[in-house]
Amino acid sequence: MPNAAHPAAIDGYQLSPESVAAIAHGKLTAQVPADVLDKVRDARARFEQVAATNVPIYGVSTGFGELVHNWVDIEHGRALQENLLRSHCAGVGPLFSRDEVRAMMVARANALSRGYSAVRPVVIEQLLKYLAAGITPAVPQVGSLGASGDLAPLSHVAITLIGEGKVLTADGGTAPTADVLQAHGIAPITLAYKEGLALINGTSAMTGVSCLLLETLRAQVRQAEAIAALALEGLSASADAFMANGHDIAKPHPGQISSAANLRALLAGSTRLAGHDTLSAEMKQRAGDEKNTGTGVFIQKAYTLRCIPQVLGAVRDTLDHCATVVARELNSSNDNPLFFDDDALFHGGNFHGQQVAFAMDFLAIAATQLGVMAERRLNRLLSPHLNNRLPAFLAAANEGLSCGFAGAQYPATALVAENRTICSPASIQSVPSNGDNQDVVSMGLISARNARRILDNNQYILALELLAACQAAELAGAVEHLSPAGRAMFAFVRGHVPFLDADRYMTDEIERVAALLRDGALVEVVRQVGVELA
Repeated sequence: MPNAAHPAAIDGYQLSPESVAAIAHGKLTAQVPADVLDKVRDARARFEQVAATNVPIYGVSTGFGELVHNWVDIEHGRALQENLLRSHCAGVGPLFSRDEVRAMMVARANALSRGYSAVRPVVIEQLLKYLAAGITPAVPQVGSLGASGDLAPLSHVAITLIGEGKVLTADGGTAPTADVLQAHGIAPITLAYKEGLALINGTSAMTGVSCLLLETLRAQVRQAEAIAALALEGLSASADAFMANGHDIAKPHPGQISSAANLRALLAGSTRLAGHDTLSAEMKQRAGDEKNTGTGVFIQKAYTLRCIPQVLGAVRDTLDHCATVVARELNSSNDNPLFFDDDALFHGGNFHGQQVAFAMDFLAIAATQLGVMAERRLNRLLSPHLNNRLPAFLAAANEGLSCGFAGAQYPATALVAENRTICSPASIQSVPSNGDNQDVVSMGLISARNARRILDNNQYILALELLAACQAAELAGAVEHLSPAGRAMFAFVRGHVPFLDADRYMTDEIERVAALLRDGALVEVVRQVGVELA
């Protein structure tokens, strides 16, 4: 794993979603400061003094959930914690990706580092030891209700700390944890009372995954703006809808202002775009002396060409709101019970993930609308009724005999419908469980998984719009008239996918461009010609 000069501090208070993503990707290392470990150690020592008085404490001297009425002697503390983990390692379905699980581990370590969970430092250190060594638990995606926390996925993480369960292998498979620990020379830890519960009774799975989704959408909205700008040039649209005063003064939503500024930068230097003055003069010239007549000149363009800052700006504002919620949850104590500096025990419900669930549903809605805008511009590029006299479906020759992009439009249309289905909010789908102890749950991890699916789908929609925009520019003979950013994007795409001069097998090309977008390549392409996107 790559190392950073300055590791991210896991202190429970200042960790950012961006840092979680960087650690998850192996671009940044994680470290718990010594003073934080001292605070955690002190909290544990004080907690043990309270527990020794034989006062009933949930999950320490009681059973779990609806079994809370059962008294459990503290001498069985280890067995109680291990049984909890084993019984809750019941997740099913495909496994989370390596980066997603690493993000969960970072989020859990950060929550425990606040000290209020009353675990020993060795628990946090073991999580960081795994991160540093590249040991990643195998975690099934299905099983969390989002309250009491992400019990199933976090159990699959936690059980590896004691040498049980499975971890991911380099080839994408799994192996017994004990074998991998032995190969790395790492000893499993032995859990003490409270620690198994503290590891799983929180929101760190949904929060960790959410950190990665924030990063993905932030890159995706920039790419959506860049591709939209190229589509505008392919259609010979107008840039006047993006003038600064119309956004900075008239409707100053921060995201809208940023989006409009990005479009101005992306379109600067283009000779393909007609301004309002030019269109007005052409309308008057065509009308002549007639008082009421059609001119065929549209001084305003359709919404998908004119309202990009209003829609994608709203996506940006939604993203910022969701990032605030996730950052707050990331730096919280989200398990139960908690133990405070005045030795007070708090038996509450901080494990409930409703805030993150709402945020990820909101993110899913915003991402869905981003895809809708891209698909509607794709339709405009392909339709002979809307594409400014370009060939139907951008077929290079022999319309009718050749279909051009007609077949390639279908997956984009299907994905928009799929996204709209997926973005139905999971956060209102509470189903009681655990003997009705967990009678209102958040389903926050389902919200995050839904948002992830939508973002994945959008990469294909954007890839198709990008390919069509390049085809349109070439068919219009406009490549030399594009903005510097437009020419750079066009050259980049043509370096990977040639002009569609005749009907051919397109799946591999669409996959190739979607993969490039997934890696954030387009933002780097425009950066190289001096366009820094907000």
